[in-house]
Amino acid sequence: MTATPELATLTGDYTIDPAHTTIGFVARHAMVTNVKGKFLDFSGKLHLDGDDPTRSTASLDVTMDSIDTGNADRDGHLKSADFFRTDEFPTMTFRSTSAEALGGDDYRITGDLTILGTTRPVTIDLEFNGAAKDPFGNERVGFEGKAQIKRSDWGLTWNAALETGGVLVSDKIKLVFDVSAIRSA
Repeated sequence: MTATPELATLTGDYTIDPAHTTIGFVARHAMVTNVKGKFLDFSGKLHLDGDDPTRSTASLDVTMDSIDTGNADRDGHLKSADFFRTDEFPTMTFRSTSAEALGGDDYRITGDLTILGTTRPVTIDLEFNGAAKDPFGNERVGFEGKAQIKRSDWGLTWNAALETGGVLVSDKIKLVFDVSAIRSA
């Protein structure tokens, strides 16, 4: 791996590397613990503009049937009509609408997240982790990101009341990203 280049030299198009990227989420379960999950099948592209980060863009397409929480029964329930209805809505998408540099290695990207055919704006805070040439000659960039959404904003309202009060699944969902992308142009 080589040292991080100047930001301007990173300008270009990149393809998200699914083998080295995590698109995940965290939901509170039974009011006492967090369930973590991720999607195993997705594709995405970035356009980075090192001279003017506001001209940077991102797109992501996620195959909803690829949801993985480490529990096959729970995954099946999430794919069902109670949640993602993956037979009817097989893909979740994100398309950026704006980007901004916050200072240092911190950035913010806002875009349209579509789940169950409903599109709403989402803002993702990102930290640039660096750039390097890997041992195979690929130029890579890395970002970590997070966002918080209310699943009910996308019509994801299934729940079950708990005997002790509260509900089985939180409305608040944390989205987490650890992205490695390879320069394609």
